[in-house]
Amino acid sequence: MQAIIDIGSNSVRLMLWEGGKSLYKRVNTTRLGEGLALTGRLKEAAIVRTAEAVKRYAEEGRAAGAQVHAFATAAVRSAENGADFCAEVKKICNLKVDVVSGGEEALLGLSGALGGNEEGGILDIGGASTEVCLRKEGKIFFSVSLPVGAVRLYDKCGEDGKKLLSEICTAVSPLEGVRPVGNMYAIGGTGSTLASVLLGLEEYDGEKIQDFYMREAQISALADRLLSLSAEERKKIKGMDERRADIIAGGAVLLSEIMKKLSLGGVYASDRDNLEGYCYLRGLK
Repeated sequence: MQAIIDIGSNSVRLMLWEGGKSLYKRVNTTRLGEGLALTGRLKEAAIVRTAEAVKRYAEEGRAAGAQVHAFATAAVRSAENGADFCAEVKKICNLKVDVVSGGEEALLGLSGALGGNEEGGILDIGGASTEVCLRKEGKIFFSVSLPVGAVRLYDKCGEDGKKLLSEICTAVSPLEGVRPVGNMYAIGGTGSTLASVLLGLEEYDGEKIQDFYMREAQISALADRLLSLSAEERKKIKGMDERRADIIAGGAVLLSEIMKKLSLGGVYASDRDNLEGYCYLRGLK
């Protein structure tokens, strides 16, 4: 049995994995990347609370008899003091953090959502970065890690629609002229939260999220609606993850603009993501 801990810019997640499948997942929103876009550094308080969350998940995994693995993404790899966070985790729970590159992060997401050699791609909107990875005939033909995410947008633009669009348009320019093939999947917290809202779920259900088709027009309309509401008002929406209520509007605008840039009529939501992908690519049983 394996316990995989994903240390993201917005949350820390745990997955227990055995026999080639996920047994369960947990999530703790710690906002490690808070303020990173403004200072280039992780806040000391964010380091402490996130490292403590990693420690609790490591203890849970070890108690279950699993081998524990942890990997970190954009917040840690881009921060000037990312090594300080890794050192804190090592100190308090004797766990080495695997800091993956942007390219590796994109491949993890693709492998988790698509598996095998299926044609298609992923849009992974994280807290500090967004990965787009596309595969055709068994080969990656486009992969990029964009320096924009839901937390970073919130830090830089708040909920100003014009500022969000300006920031996003600059960030997604590398997607100009790119045309995906096959099915496209939106993975990560932004995509799954938007799917949950469109489905009107009383509580999160990964099986209902998986393969739910979201049209670009739906995402665009939802983004406009979210921007018109306060964070407290958003928390009352059925399907909303209250921990994402402050950053979800920017994430929705970002997803909509990426879909427009890639000429996508819609995308599928995926509950399978880089946690599963890490197991596939690292050969974990």
